[in-house]
Amino acid sequence: MMIEPPIDKLIKKAECRYALVCGVAKRARQLETQYPDLLEDSKKKAISYAAQEIYDGRIVVKRDNQ
Repeated sequence: MMIEPPIDKLIKKAECRYALVCGVAKRARQLETQYPDLLEDSKKKAISYAAQEIYDGRIVVKRDNQ
């Protein structure tokens, strides 16, 4: 269960829940493949780290307009 960041505040960082889930998953995959040392140093799982980045505003979830 994820406690930090609070999910009710994290949801406000994206247009909808679906966009948030997709954004967190995409960033987590990116972290695992491109920045494994960052995850190892932080002692966090990729999902938790990605969620924290979005909550802190370091990563912005945008809708892909086609």
